[in-house]
Amino acid sequence: MKRNSRLSLALHTLSHMAGDPDRVRTSADIADHAGTNPVVVRRVLGKLREAGLLVSEKGHAGGWRLAKPARGITLADVYLALDERLVSGSDSDAEPSHCSVETDLQTRVAEVLEEIEESLVQRLRETSITDVHPKSCSYCDS
Repeated sequence: MKRNSRLSLALHTLSHMAGDPDRVRTSADIADHAGTNPVVVRRVLGKLREAGLLVSEKGHAGGWRLAKPARGITLADVYLALDERLVSGSDSDAEPSHCSVETDLQTRVAEVLEEIEESLVQRLRETSITDVHPKSCSYCDS
């Protein structure tokens, strides 16, 4: 997984939130910790809010917090909320081929990739955010 992907940012943030679920975190604090821009954080976490994984509170004391217990949030929930695919699918915008061999090959490869994607999501369903939350973080504890 790319270190700077939306999925990585989301999982990293949720894992920290699991350690202190009542703490409200600002986009600026999350961005500073993750080494990214607060706008990027708001876009990513907004998708998680739409999926019911986070809530946001406006105002001076506002920020982000978990919408439900971390043990009830799976890696698949996050992955699907972001609509970010690790397995690339078929290119539906591609020009149709006039070669039957190429067409058959593309169809079969697309089927295999879809099977891999389904398997990936199933495996991600087996792990919750609490399963990946560390006992402590040297960066956070300092």
